[in-house]
Amino acid sequence: MDTGSARRTGVALTEKQRIAWLRLIRSDNVGPSTFRDLIHHYGSAEAALAMLPELSQRGGSTRVVRIADERDALRELETAHRFGARFVGIGEPDYPPALREIDGAPPLLAVKGNMPTATRPAIGMVGSRNASISGVKFTAMIARVCGEAGYAVVSGLARGIDTAAHRASLATGTIAAMAGGLDKPYPPENIGLLNEIWDGSGLAVSEMPFGWEPRARDFPRRNRLIAGISLGVVVVEAATRSGSLITARLAGEFGRLVFAVPGSPLDPRCEGTNGLLKDGAMIVTRPDDIVEALRPLAEPDLFRPRPAEAPVERSKPLSTPPDDAERDHIVEALGPTPVEIDDIVRHTGLPISAVHSILLELDMAGRLHRHPGGLVSISMLD
Repeated sequence: MDTGSARRTGVALTEKQRIAWLRLIRSDNVGPSTFRDLIHHYGSAEAALAMLPELSQRGGSTRVVRIADERDALRELETAHRFGARFVGIGEPDYPPALREIDGAPPLLAVKGNMPTATRPAIGMVGSRNASISGVKFTAMIARVCGEAGYAVVSGLARGIDTAAHRASLATGTIAAMAGGLDKPYPPENIGLLNEIWDGSGLAVSEMPFGWEPRARDFPRRNRLIAGISLGVVVVEAATRSGSLITARLAGEFGRLVFAVPGSPLDPRCEGTNGLLKDGAMIVTRPDDIVEALRPLAEPDLFRPRPAEAPVERSKPLSTPPDDAERDHIVEALGPTPVEIDDIVRHTGLPISAVHSILLELDMAGRLHRHPGGLVSISMLD
């Protein structure tokens, strides 16, 4: 399998663009999907930043939107530099190629470690923190075989299965997806493992700011990184309510392969994995099951970015803002039930550019909710 430079595609950001991108993604109400829409609509992060206050006001917000200061962005870049890390943009050559394909991919990733690992085909491995001896041993076996076959092994640095997967692939290349900032690893007992990862052939990635302590709601975002970077996800020992099943669900939504290792019906740690098998996950009884299934997906050209995928900055004149009648029409059409943007266009008969502009206004006012699959809903004002 070719794991060389053929997978590195994209255009590097200038330092000025990188600062503006960082400011934009760190501003209030700007998530990954909103970031992409803003750049597509206004042509650059700098132009989008200038429009945020007006968008928020037109969307019905009564308070001033917080825009990340340039000095704060420069401080974060300097913190990353001192830490031995850097920020990679979604359209740049070192951005994980499979990740840029998913809905709501992070515009910027903080990364530290061996950068060539980021662009290799990858397999995710997740499972129980309270893993059994046999679960840990089988995880290590899978990770070693997949690593020797040329795959980077992606996991979440947690105890149990994650730790086993990382340790078994230290020599061949592993990626730790983190829920907090790169300088705030969790759990603390895996700090030594993290140092081994980025001092060797591995890499750590995070979309969160430096200094960010991970909270419970940050771990599903971390799981999204694992599923997005990987061509497939292997689940070893997962209870019926676990983050591992969230990762498996996301992998399925992203069109990735989902693998599950069967376990004893008497072991609660295997209820989730056995359930995945009932739902159609691919059964794994030997590591080669995974390697053989992934082989057709590991072609070096599979995840070359198409022209419209990354939010490429370009010169674009600002469009005329929608009028109040158009804005009211969109607000009346929306409700708490998620709908497709194409359905909004068909229902209202408005130009798609006007629909996107109004949705950005509502987004910046904190009224719009974005859902998987590009669906949107609205919070009604009192």
